[in-house]
Amino acid sequence: MSILHTLIGFLLSPPRRDEKGLSQSTENALLLAGAVAVAMTIVGVVTFFINDKLGPLKQP
Repeated sequence: MSILHTLIGFLLSPPRRDEKGLSQSTENALLLAGAVAVAMTIVGVVTFFINDKLGPLKQP
């Protein structure tokens, strides 16, 4: 009897969804945002360092 219940439960249960796509997309978006933030920070630090070493530039 328990086999019959298991078989009916298996046949009537909704199929499992593969939800990997959403989490993988979210992970990729977060990694991309992090990479952009790191790149912008590096560019900002280098720009500040160069401007600090050059001093104020005089306009003619």
